[in-house]
Amino acid sequence: MLDIKFLRENPDIVKENIKKKFQDQKIGLVDEVIGLDAQARATQKEADDLRSQRNSLSKQIGGLMAQGKREEAEEVKRKVAEFSGRLAELEAQEPVLAEKIKKIMMTIPNIIDPSVPIGKDDSENVELERFGEPLVPDFEVPYHTDIMERLNGIDLDSARKVAGNGFYYLMGDIARLHSAVTAYARDFMIDKGFTYCIPPFMIRSGVVTGVMSFAEMDAMMYKIEGEDLYLIGTSEHSMIGKFIDTMLTEADLPQTLTSYSPCFRKEKGAHGLEERGVYRIHQFEKQEMIVISKPEDSMAWFEKMWKYTVELFRSMDVPVRTIECCSGDLADLKVKSIDVEAWSPRQKKYFEVGSCSNLGDAQARRLGIRVKGEKGKYFAHTLNNTVAAPPRMLIALLENNLNEDGSINIPEPLRKYMGGKEKIEVTK
Repeated sequence: MLDIKFLRENPDIVKENIKKKFQDQKIGLVDEVIGLDAQARATQKEADDLRSQRNSLSKQIGGLMAQGKREEAEEVKRKVAEFSGRLAELEAQEPVLAEKIKKIMMTIPNIIDPSVPIGKDDSENVELERFGEPLVPDFEVPYHTDIMERLNGIDLDSARKVAGNGFYYLMGDIARLHSAVTAYARDFMIDKGFTYCIPPFMIRSGVVTGVMSFAEMDAMMYKIEGEDLYLIGTSEHSMIGKFIDTMLTEADLPQTLTSYSPCFRKEKGAHGLEERGVYRIHQFEKQEMIVISKPEDSMAWFEKMWKYTVELFRSMDVPVRTIECCSGDLADLKVKSIDVEAWSPRQKKYFEVGSCSNLGDAQARRLGIRVKGEKGKYFAHTLNNTVAAPPRMLIALLENNLNEDGSINIPEPLRKYMGGKEKIEVTK
């Protein structure tokens, strides 16, 4: 959420930013919120003036009564009553205006970084760099669920009976490989100096609206019926929420956390072959990282964070590339975002396995995460990045480590989490 003062003083910049995000339908909201803001400030000023006059007159009443000037005292009382009536009207208007302003401000997109490429949607995202040589074996690479089934590692039919589409049972060595990935990702980030955290897997609506836009909330979150609780779509929401309504000192920064959690998503609109199996599902597990930093440090952290994901994948010999999200593909709260994509030998193309985002002070402003520094108080910057989401990482690992006989070579960093096993053999 933008600072209302910034919007008030820079309406043209805000409108131009909306155009860059191809959300022209929101341009009129800028003038609307400026008008409401002016009305709110005028209402507050009138209310403050009335309170001051009422207090001054109230003090006069006792003195007039003591002097026996009863009629004059009664006249002052009538004025005080008039002021109180008008004040009550103004005090009723203030929260209504504040809510209208907040609702609009939460739909106006954040100011994107000048380096962000301008484009309408993800088709105009920009490839930045490739890491590792993408290879295609001289044998056919099956669909990832077929690979798992040969290894007796997945049961989709039973999952459909138990929970419906978008769920799975992972079994045996595939389930163990899944756990090995999360354990390795956890230790990888701890070695980078991040504090390990297992957060709540449900959060209140005040945290949900603090960390994401209304559109994202509707598309992603599962609500717990009858309670003010939502299942998390990613653990970054819980980790950022940990700091709601806090006043940090500059000595407390940066806050660097890495967390494991299950994640739950509606995944509206998922379809097609590549959306089946374990690619796009309603329940999965993930290792995430977040940073809360000083504004001047956030871009340096942004660079570090996406590079950690690249390093993790390359340590397991999975080729990856980085993609800069264009303006139209950025969620409204984001200042800048880079996706990490892994190579798929079967598809002969890359697919998304992680996303790193700098949200500036947008989340901190919504959640009240402030910093007390030498020059006063200010809102922190928040960042998040995927370390590893094992369902998609499993696809990358299986395809890039597949042998012609259907067995899977286990990358060296994962072997200690697999009891020293170097290969998963075909059992079915």
